[in-house]
Amino acid sequence: MRITVVRTGGFAGLRTSWTVHIEAQPDRREWRELVSSLPWDDTPPEGHGEPDRYVYRISCEPHEVVLGERALEGPWRVLVDRVRDAAAVERDPDG
Repeated sequence: MRITVVRTGGFAGLRTSWTVHIEAQPDRREWRELVSSLPWDDTPPEGHGEPDRYVYRISCEPHEVVLGERALEGPWRVLVDRVRDAAAVERDPDG
């Protein structure tokens, strides 16, 4: 299972993405539990209309959500932070 987080927007309008392969993680059971606990069908409206704010597209087949920066809280924030941290380790296993 793969989770991809794409962050766009912000002051400079940059695009950054992080991808994690859950099966490659030592705590893959915790990852699966977190993903299955997310409210995929109950997300706030997309926050595209806020200048200089980030927008997050979170994908984990068959799910995908788009959240404005202000809506990225609770379990969504936990997931994005974990993906970002784990993706950095996958890119630099010695780091």
